[in-house]
Amino acid sequence: MTNSGAAKAPVLGVRALGRATLARQLLLDRSPLPALEAVRHLLGLQAQNVRPPYYALAARLDAFAPEELSALMADRAVVRIVTLRSTIHTHTAEDCLTLRPLVQPARDRELGAFRAGLAGVDLERLAARARELVEAEPRTMAQLRAALGAEWPDADPRALAVAARCRLPLVQVTPRGLWGRSGQVALTTAEHWLGRPARPAPDAGDVVLRYLAAFGPASVKDMQTWAGLTRLRDVFERLRPRLLTFRDPHGVELFDLPGAPRPDPDTPAPPRFLPEFDNLLLSHADRSRVVPPAYRGRAWQGNQAHRTLLVDGFLAGLWKLDGDALVVETFGEATRSRREAIAAEGARMLAVLHPGGPHDVRFGTVVRR
Repeated sequence: MTNSGAAKAPVLGVRALGRATLARQLLLDRSPLPALEAVRHLLGLQAQNVRPPYYALAARLDAFAPEELSALMADRAVVRIVTLRSTIHTHTAEDCLTLRPLVQPARDRELGAFRAGLAGVDLERLAARARELVEAEPRTMAQLRAALGAEWPDADPRALAVAARCRLPLVQVTPRGLWGRSGQVALTTAEHWLGRPARPAPDAGDVVLRYLAAFGPASVKDMQTWAGLTRLRDVFERLRPRLLTFRDPHGVELFDLPGAPRPDPDTPAPPRFLPEFDNLLLSHADRSRVVPPAYRGRAWQGNQAHRTLLVDGFLAGLWKLDGDALVVETFGEATRSRREAIAAEGARMLAVLHPGGPHDVRFGTVVRR
């Protein structure tokens, strides 16, 4: 903490923080928002794989159907692009054109790991040539490696393609990302795909306010973890007169919007089935508000995240689809009433995303690869 007044700020316990975050994440009560507005409110959805954004919205929205998000993607109202934490996110077109410039410094730093393979390469010229290539027709990373490698034969082809992805806002074109469709990753620029120029990076303060609306209460380090950026302390200090401050149980200063929901810690939190890489589990430096210490690391194996189950607002198990069945593994013993609530939520998820089939929910062992 850097402010003497922080020591006098009220303390928010783990359950209070968790309930507040669940409310902002539309996971305490499902929201009536349409998919486009939900993606905007959430500042995007983690999307390394194709299906997670659909499962994320099914858990959060009251009347969601996968065809709704798929249609938005086909109409180019939402796109898949590398942004926060150097990972693929599904963003609204507007956020794609603004959040990507905001995190550009992080993409520039990422290039440092490929410096040796880019010796002697003029990065401005490379970006211009890569833009010509992908705007002539969408290209896969393999095609970019081959085309750029032909012009810079002494450079590392992989480093050339990564440099193009870091320097340019490259979106994945459809049919990649459409529900029930398949397609390899082919890239073009956001400006070309959306038919409009990139926007200037938004004021960082505006993004802080949006982050708090979707993930707060939060510390400076929490937001830096979410965005993959550093040196945001000054932005929070500039906003301090407009914000409330709290402390977490460890004394870390938290910021929040005055009118944002902070439900009673005992507010019921129904079970929720979340996809792998869900933003809820990735967007804070201290994740104890949703991940009990005893289960830390259980949602991951190496670089692979598992599909997770929330019970009473906390990580409580894993799940997978096995043929026509939903297989649930709880980390601890669940009471009969909780198993019934988990099964009901699982059946609902299957009905939303896999209608017409049997809705079999089993409790068993999830194989961890």
